[in-house]
Amino acid sequence: MEDIDIALITKRSIRGIFALASRTFFLQIISFAGNFLLTIFLSPSSFGVFFVVSAAIAFLSYFSDIGLAAALIQKKEAITEKDLRTTFTIQQILVVTIVIIALLSANPIGAFYNLNRDGVLLFQALAISFFFSSLKTIPSILLERNLRFEKLVLPQIVETLFFNITAVTLAFKGFGISSFTYAVLARGLSGLIVIYLISPWKIKFGFYKECASKLLSFGIPFQLNSFLALVKDDLFLVYLGKALPIAQVGYIGFAQKWAFTPLRLIMDNVIRITFPSFSRLQGDKDILKKAIEKSIYAACFLIFPSIVGLVMLFPYFVSLIPKYLKWEPALLSLAFFSINAALSSVSTPLTNALNAIGKIKTTLYLMVFWTIATWVLTPLTIFIYGFNGVAIASALISCSVIIVVYLVKKHIKFDLMKTISFPILGSVIMGFAIYFISPILIKSIISLIFMILIGAVVYFFTILLFAKKQFAEDLKLIRENIKN
Repeated sequence: MEDIDIALITKRSIRGIFALASRTFFLQIISFAGNFLLTIFLSPSSFGVFFVVSAAIAFLSYFSDIGLAAALIQKKEAITEKDLRTTFTIQQILVVTIVIIALLSANPIGAFYNLNRDGVLLFQALAISFFFSSLKTIPSILLERNLRFEKLVLPQIVETLFFNITAVTLAFKGFGISSFTYAVLARGLSGLIVIYLISPWKIKFGFYKECASKLLSFGIPFQLNSFLALVKDDLFLVYLGKALPIAQVGYIGFAQKWAFTPLRLIMDNVIRITFPSFSRLQGDKDILKKAIEKSIYAACFLIFPSIVGLVMLFPYFVSLIPKYLKWEPALLSLAFFSINAALSSVSTPLTNALNAIGKIKTTLYLMVFWTIATWVLTPLTIFIYGFNGVAIASALISCSVIIVVYLVKKHIKFDLMKTISFPILGSVIMGFAIYFISPILIKSIISLIFMILIGAVVYFFTILLFAKKQFAEDLKLIRENIKN
């Protein structure tokens, strides 16, 4: 495993962002079309069964990796065959154990959820598909560590196509829940075959104590981060379902989903790139500093104006869409969740940087703090402000980005204000333009779309006016690195 140079890291990182962004756009279209057709051919109960058993398997998956994949990607030294064998062996022991437990407990779980035979078979199919997915880990690690994201997206595209085509075809023929059963198996097998075609690795078992010790010292805290995120977010939703009327939980979910949409569409792709890229650059702090600043700038450049536009224009969206006025009570929560989304576009690349340089315990302490803060502060704000307290607490907790900046600056002397000043300025000017023009212009959905275009034009012209040189340099860098 030879190291790759800085120029190659830059080229592959930029290509990776474009590959993941285009993949996200394509998969969203396929998934939307497939989901739309499935809602026509299948009953709500079939969807309910699929989501319940999928959630059960997803929960089990948290215990299948213990962070070893992330440890290999982060490792400063070249990874060895011993590292790969040790990781694969430990993971397969965990995965096979979980799959056996899942298969043996399928009938009791089916009885608990009142699933019929088809529902139990779907649960078993998801467990087998989970095993197929585990076999993809090492080829995926090899691609991700070498920043070959343009290849890594291919199995994901194939899986999505196979799942949706199989599910829709069988649902149309009246297979009901069994449509999902065959679809998840088709997805698992197709992805497994494609990943080994583009990133071959001969399956080998082996356990080396020294390798395991080093990998687990990073992997276990990393996996604890993921588990705490589960406790902080998903488990807290269970609490909200008991603490608040279900309609108010609906408002919270609606506001959170819309506020975090720019973050999910943009930041998820940036995150996927930055962790392996930062890990490869951890030996050169000057280059890593520039990479951190560029990643934060890229995220904020797109997320800040998207969030400002969303908050400013959503009241018109609610009032103009038929039967959407019922979501008006969620607008205040949308605004506060948007604060969280904006600050997360800064904090997330920074926590990735801490993980990449091996400061996994630091990010674990941060996650412990965020989890405790969520469970302590949110009930208090709910008591004071009602269901809007959830979003208010979310915004307050996100202000801890100051702590994250301080912790990263202890290791890497980056310039945050210089990085985010122009996206902030452009977003503020765009926000004022929308505020004053919208009441005059927006009378229909068409004029709302036109206002969105005006906002985008104002934002980009502001960036060109105040940061033309930097914008030109960034475009030049992108053009140079996406060429063959």
